[in-house]
Amino acid sequence: MTCSTPWGTSQGATVYADGIVSHTTAGHGGFKLSDPRNSKVHPMLRADGGWYEEDAAWAIVALTFPDLFTTYERKCADKTIRDSWPDAWERIFGRPLAPGESYEKDAQAFAREHASDWIVISALRSDHHPGMTEVIATVAGKRGERVEARHFLVPSGEYAIGRFGFVIDEAKHATYDGPSSFAGWRGRAS
Repeated sequence: MTCSTPWGTSQGATVYADGIVSHTTAGHGGFKLSDPRNSKVHPMLRADGGWYEEDAAWAIVALTFPDLFTTYERKCADKTIRDSWPDAWERIFGRPLAPGESYEKDAQAFAREHASDWIVISALRSDHHPGMTEVIATVAGKRGERVEARHFLVPSGEYAIGRFGFVIDEAKHATYDGPSSFAGWRGRAS
């Protein structure tokens, strides 16, 4: 079956059922649902045109048509939906997700909790301060040319990235502007 997909020309297709076809391309792939099949997808998850890419959106197809997938695939699909579309999962299943049940929901909670904190965006072991890790942090871990960044020294034994980043404790980690192992940092020794 040769056709055009959002990811390029289909190089292979697997028909799961009438109106449910999985396509592979040179670089990506995913499912194409016919209009009648796509109308069965929950409105919060429905893709216009019926295309569902293979990285995460395939799980929407598995959630909608569970009889076409193995128990393992359904379990993976459930986790993918919880991690990628937690609000839709909660609406579909009628219960809130608890902390630890959704990566995305946990990331949103972390971002709210640390919206005004300095979060590390880059780190390396210090050549100038043995036992220390030099870090560059920004408020809320934002990146960009116009974002204020600060340099801190953190004891290496204490530095652990964590699920969503390392939060600077300003009571323990003072700003640092001395010689740096970061190439181009303004406090770098010449």
